[in-house]
Amino acid sequence: MKAVSVWISGYRSAVDNGRAHSVVVDLPRDQGGEDLGPTALELALMSLAGCIGTIFAIVAGKRKLSYQSLRVELEGEKGEKTIEKIRGVLRIKTAASREEVETALKLTMEICPVGLIFERAGMKPEIRLELET
Repeated sequence: MKAVSVWISGYRSAVDNGRAHSVVVDLPRDQGGEDLGPTALELALMSLAGCIGTIFAIVAGKRKLSYQSLRVELEGEKGEKTIEKIRGVLRIKTAASREEVETALKLTMEICPVGLIFERAGMKPEIRLELET
């Protein structure tokens, strides 16, 4: 796994993973940036949302839990310096029972690598479940 950040100008940088995928990070205009991409801190929260979605799909596949749609929405409460609390919702459209989906979500949160980073930093994300049938 690799990450490289190359400064472009002002507060803007291109971050690359060494596999030809890159993201521009920047600060909002009110902080002196050009707002041409998420901040690095926003990208961390976005990474968590993506990880939950990906790991849930893997867990659901292994458990034969099918769904028609899946959406992960997170809110990070920012303190003076960094995110201090994360709350969110996993919205899923499925015919599966609440119990089946809750189990898949619990397993997801136990193995989501990005979630584990946040948890080890003292922030266990609080994710509630919303089922659509």
